[in-house]
Amino acid sequence: MYIVRKIRSLSGFELGLWLFSLIGVTLSSVFSPVFDPLSLTASLIGVTALIFVAKGDPLGQVLTVVFSMFYGIIAWTFRYYGEMITYLGMSAPMAALAVISWVRNPYEQGKAEVRVNRLKPPEVLFLAVLTILVTVLFYFILKFFGTANLLPSTLSVTTSFLASYLTFRRSPFYALAYAANDLVLIVLWILAALEDPSYLPMILCFAMFFLNDTYGFINWQRMQKRQKI
Repeated sequence: MYIVRKIRSLSGFELGLWLFSLIGVTLSSVFSPVFDPLSLTASLIGVTALIFVAKGDPLGQVLTVVFSMFYGIIAWTFRYYGEMITYLGMSAPMAALAVISWVRNPYEQGKAEVRVNRLKPPEVLFLAVLTILVTVLFYFILKFFGTANLLPSTLSVTTSFLASYLTFRRSPFYALAYAANDLVLIVLWILAALEDPSYLPMILCFAMFFLNDTYGFINWQRMQKRQKI
């Protein structure tokens, strides 16, 4: 069975990290003052996506598309329009493109490990300029729509854009960008939970994301050395 085979592909550490993440987000939802099945579902899909992204497995990007759909709905309920627009309008489409990119660039034919890519200086400069433009543009878009917690919401767009681009381009630094985004989102959902305790599980969700993204960066560095990129 496909799912069983994928789970068996996880190393002992990866399996432990995945189970720890699943248990953590489940307990946070169960013991939350208000149980939200949508948040729990999104969190479970999200941590599962990240462990496979950390392995360079295209399945992780497929699950990222699904997570983005759920998360966009959750963000909309608290007027985090930046998060909604970012995940539905950018993260989901970029993850879909990443599926194609990763499938077309395997490290070894027939194996579910993407070939790591090293960005050249001109592309790094292009990405820096593009990120600044996206940040400025989204600041005014989010301000127009009355987005809650405008500055951290704008910063979340910045880090999400960086992470999505770097993921599509198969760079190990995607994980650092996502880790930075996780920290911003922890702050955003703390602010949301102060007003509505039902959002408490989202805080632990992104804390688990941070652990998985940190491992992702470490593992992609190993992949890069093994592939001699």
